[in-house]
Amino acid sequence: MNLDHTLLANTAAGGLSVNELTQYLFWIGFIAMASGTAFFWLSKNDVLPKYRSTLIVSGLITGIAAYHYFTMANVYKSGEFPTEYRYIDWIITTPLMLIKFPMLLGLGAKGKKWLTQLVVLDLIMIVTAYIAEVSEIASGTWWTFFLVAVVAWAAIIGLLFTGIGGAIEGAAPPIAKGLRQMRLFIAVGWIIYPVGFLLALAGEDGGSIREIAYNVADVINKVGFGLVAYYAVKTMSAVEQKEA
Repeated sequence: MNLDHTLLANTAAGGLSVNELTQYLFWIGFIAMASGTAFFWLSKNDVLPKYRSTLIVSGLITGIAAYHYFTMANVYKSGEFPTEYRYIDWIITTPLMLIKFPMLLGLGAKGKKWLTQLVVLDLIMIVTAYIAEVSEIASGTWWTFFLVAVVAWAAIIGLLFTGIGGAIEGAAPPIAKGLRQMRLFIAVGWIIYPVGFLLALAGEDGGSIREIAYNVADVINKVGFGLVAYYAVKTMSAVEQKEA
């Protein structure tokens, strides 16, 4: 989608234009994701070997996002909305976020079944959201595929609170606490994405305001999600080492 910079001349408080704020947030997103990757990978030796894969995946999520944020910053600067790059990022990173639930629970065959369900629902959510995003704003296609994406997201939340919810409550206290917090990122933190999508209806600056919402949410959800997982496995490692 083309970005008409002449439509973004309105300034925010302090004289910063919406366009400039959006551009800065792309670069802040890149720095935050890259820093998260360094932290997760450098911290993997803080936990027992069996928990290191959790931190490797956390760093992979933020590392992939850092690359895409670097690319998106340059695409936006050139006068385009980086919609395709954003959805390429999400179709890779959001399944990686969800697989951490069965990964931390170590549920064997049942975990694989839940993993498959989570990933399929996530792919439906991302693909239909992308179709909606590139459709004419407020058209029938735009609304239809947006609503399908929201239903898929609701199904993910339902699975995390029902089937997987029982397994979470039966896990060791540090892991259960971490997974409950991680579940809130999916149930509450991901709300900003449908809200951000609807910001496209906000007039001539709607597209850039949408990008601001997405950028802020991505940093909180990806880096914050990884930090919660880090503290869960670090605490669990300390408990197991003490008991050994």
